[in-house]
Amino acid sequence: MRSFIIGTREACALAARQLALIEQPPKIIGIVVLEGEPIEDLNPIAGIEVVGSTDRLTDLCARYEITQAIVTLPASDRSAGRAISAALHRAGIVERFIPPMDELLESKPMSGSSSSVSVGSPKIDLAKLVGRQAHSIDRAKVSSIITGKVVLITGAGGSIGSELVRQVASFGPSRVVLMERAENALFEIDRNLAELHPTLERVAILHDVVDPARTLAHLERQRPNVVFHAAAHKHVPLMEDHPAHAVTNNIFGTKSIADASVAVGAERFVLISSDKAVNPVNVMGATKRLAEQYTQGLAAISGSGTKLSMVRFGNVLGSACSVLTIWADQIASGRPLTVTDERMTRFFMTIPEAATLVLQAAAMSGDSGECSGEVFVLDMGEPINIFQLAQRFIRACGFDPVIGRPVGSTVSSRSVPIILSGSRPGEKLHEQLAYEAEQLCTTAHPGIAELAHDEALGADSIEEMIHAFERVRTSSSRQEVLEMIARYVPTLPSGRRIIPAA
Repeated sequence: MRSFIIGTREACALAARQLALIEQPPKIIGIVVLEGEPIEDLNPIAGIEVVGSTDRLTDLCARYEITQAIVTLPASDRSAGRAISAALHRAGIVERFIPPMDELLESKPMSGSSSSVSVGSPKIDLAKLVGRQAHSIDRAKVSSIITGKVVLITGAGGSIGSELVRQVASFGPSRVVLMERAENALFEIDRNLAELHPTLERVAILHDVVDPARTLAHLERQRPNVVFHAAAHKHVPLMEDHPAHAVTNNIFGTKSIADASVAVGAERFVLISSDKAVNPVNVMGATKRLAEQYTQGLAAISGSGTKLSMVRFGNVLGSACSVLTIWADQIASGRPLTVTDERMTRFFMTIPEAATLVLQAAAMSGDSGECSGEVFVLDMGEPINIFQLAQRFIRACGFDPVIGRPVGSTVSSRSVPIILSGSRPGEKLHEQLAYEAEQLCTTAHPGIAELAHDEALGADSIEEMIHAFERVRTSSSRQEVLEMIARYVPTLPSGRRIIPAA
């Protein structure tokens, strides 16, 4: 195939040398450097002519009759990747991505990671589907908080929790403690960990983290150095119908495990939060915001050596009951794809990258000079239009998207209809990662930002909030619970309708 290598000069040179070593290398016609790099009077790179820059990519592909592009970009330049992918797609050029070798070695792949989804025989690369290149991490820094330590993960059988387990295990902890209330999920991640790391000490604890006394007893027995709290209720429509469950699990579950972590002197506690905690208009987001506030307040008043932090990010691709797994099931079953609203956008990243950056953020807690209570925000890239994503997903599966239900002669065996099903209770059109009043600060890692500290709730305010929710969490009145949440989270509307764009 007639091919271009596309990327920075350094990355292209490395890729060219690597390609020359394989038995039947592709026919490299030229190199295209990133827009903005000087191309006048450039010497060839690794003996290959530099034909131009990416601002003329479509014209260059046509002139040189290119059929394949080999793209290689370091993490610092991957913001250009989406525009390059779009231009290649429009030109009908096959794209292949080669990460730079040094980054590939740093970002060790994890067995069992959910970075693809299958529909029949096609296997869809989820990161490629949304045009995202994963950030690498500082493995030495992460190793400093994991290697030789006891690490406990709540919600260990869930999508994020199980990936955290696998990645933590790769850093050589002294023991991994899996805490999960779902029996089958706990059995599966324990079995998976035993196969991947047979010599690693592990403890599987079937336990509901909302029970504070037993949670403390477990932590006193295990004495974890690091605690990742991934257990939560996450499904927005369900939590609208069952707000007391969201209060119990998301607020009191966080309180239980955070209190226990501080009590046993854990070095670090990390709350996995959500972009839905920003200006929340649904019960799930509101209870995650309250969990953040409790954690921040505890950090301010505990006076312990435990570093408490939170990591906020958007949707993960390929998780259980996520939009892509639902769509894959719909296509496999011959049903139309459903999209709630053609205007809706969401932030996406893959499960492996999310877990990787959670570990990186955990290792950064305290770097800013603050004692504790940081809110880290992961770089989610640009928001993705769900309606357009559905069309790309259908094409990636080898079918043709059709808007609405085709009738008569327009029906084709290759057609997959997209049906607009209408918004669900509690949904926003667009999510945010930070409040407008919050200052988003850069950190030493390009994939992680930090929010400037809010004024944390004082001890009296925390006690009052917990006492108030303790009274209503067992209430049979859904309205009573909603009113209490709205008292502490004013953005929660009384109606349960979608919130349009501002």
